[in-house]
Amino acid sequence: AMGENHTQPKFILLGITDSSWAQAPLFGLFLLIYIVTLVGNIGLMVLVWAAPGLHTPMYFFLTHFSLADICYSTIISPKMLTDLLFGNKTISWAGCVTQFHLFALFVTAECHLLAAMAYDRHVAICHPLSYVTVVSPRTCWQLVAWSYLVASLSALVYTGCTFGGSFCGPLRVDHFFCDASPVLRLACSDTRGSEVAIFALATANGLGTGVVILLSYGRILHAVLGLRSAPGRARAFRTCAAHVASVSVFYGTLFFMYLQPASRHGSRDKMASVFYTVVSPMLNPFIYGLRNKEVKAALGKCRRRMLNLCRHRRGAARGIRESWNGLGW
Repeated sequence: AMGENHTQPKFILLGITDSSWAQAPLFGLFLLIYIVTLVGNIGLMVLVWAAPGLHTPMYFFLTHFSLADICYSTIISPKMLTDLLFGNKTISWAGCVTQFHLFALFVTAECHLLAAMAYDRHVAICHPLSYVTVVSPRTCWQLVAWSYLVASLSALVYTGCTFGGSFCGPLRVDHFFCDASPVLRLACSDTRGSEVAIFALATANGLGTGVVILLSYGRILHAVLGLRSAPGRARAFRTCAAHVASVSVFYGTLFFMYLQPASRHGSRDKMASVFYTVVSPMLNPFIYGLRNKEVKAALGKCRRRMLNLCRHRRGAARGIRESWNGLGW
């Protein structure tokens, strides 16, 4: 296998489209989305760090979720953008393996972080009196560490199964990044064992975390429907709706992509991939952050603090100028 890999050391990413006229508009669109993704997620992380009112378990998980969004969109988007701009669609064997491995790691971590966030909301709404002791800082760190540990081990298995066989040239990947299904289609060796292993592990990660989320929201729904206060019910439903929207986009496209055999995958996979690799990381800061009253309040405080600082500096500068004028300067 290694000998054949050395004779074909580079993969060719065929990209999103063959149309030359579409390259420039797509470059502009995806560059804008990537910039918004970076600004939105980094801004949310900085805001959570700077605002004491957001130092809670929910926003602790959210910062790690934003970090994972930044990482896996950065693994995909810059390479895709350079391919669209310059048309150089080759990627080295090591680059392809690394891109897929890191992508698999951060996407799997996001599944487990979403489950941790759903559990946090479940405890907050269903067991508010014991929330502080149940979701302690130590528990938060343990859940995040578990997410990255499972993701790291899963990514090793995914990568080994995807790139472990022998490949025949030309290594033309019918996708805009190195993903399992289009890479496995290039293999000369029998890939059924690898497909089964990837399918089983993706099912365990996807359905395992999905069940935690569904159970958490099921308990939340039961608790919310038992509330007598209509405004309280509406507020809780709004919180759930934001979470469910992000979960639906993320899990819907992941299930479509990975919970089916490689032989059934086709060109429509590219459109599904765009959602969870490019669009979803951009939407999450808006879904989780800007629709939340606590985040809006923290933004308002930061804005007022900045305005006060600017006024103070202008006042100090004016005082210095008046002092200089008084001295005849």
